[in-house]
Amino acid sequence: MSSVLRLRALQRHLGSPEDSGMEPVGSLLTTHVLDTASGLPAQGLCLHLSRLEGHGQQWTELRKSYTDPDGRCPGLLPPGQMKAGTYKLFFDTEGYWKTKGQESFYPYVEVVFTITNETHKFHVPLLLSPWSYTTYRGS
Repeated sequence: MSSVLRLRALQRHLGSPEDSGMEPVGSLLTTHVLDTASGLPAQGLCLHLSRLEGHGQQWTELRKSYTDPDGRCPGLLPPGQMKAGTYKLFFDTEGYWKTKGQESFYPYVEVVFTITNETHKFHVPLLLSPWSYTTYRGS
């Protein structure tokens, strides 16, 4: 892939989700995954969203999805489903790297976070390589 095409893909990926039309209005919880080894969005990565229920006793899966061509997962938590609590995003990194024919160190990444205000937007990006990952609360 030419450097110009790679740069355009990265600019689309890092741009505002609302501006790109990738996230539906009202999706208060969003994520996107960037494959830092290639510098491109991680398309087709399987992820699971769960919420801790029953006084911290049981994870309840809310959604299983796959990242789109831009590495995003639109509508991760539809309006009305967001409530205060502890959530977990499980990213199947081993499955993703296997589709690329690449060995990896981490078979999965779990990001556990707390939502205290169900009216705020929460963005959880994942920067991923076969040997490392980074996450943070985005805007």
